Amino acid sequence: MVKINGKEAADVCGMTVSQYLSANYYNPKHIVVELNEEILPKTEYDSTAIADGDVVEILSFMGGG
Repeated sequence: MVKINGKEAADVCGMTVSQYLSANYYNPKHIVVELNEEILPKTEYDSTAIADGDVVEILSFMGGG
């Protein structure tokens, strides 16, 4: 099972990070992906497949004032 943002995610194994982000309407310009406690470079989103046992955190930038 894969965990994404602390929740179990079904049917994501084998998807690339880019495919997952696109399917869930994330804008890669406004987020950072952490895969198994390491920041994943944006250049690797297309080539990195999500595998069973992975822990993914998607961090969004928020502006404020």
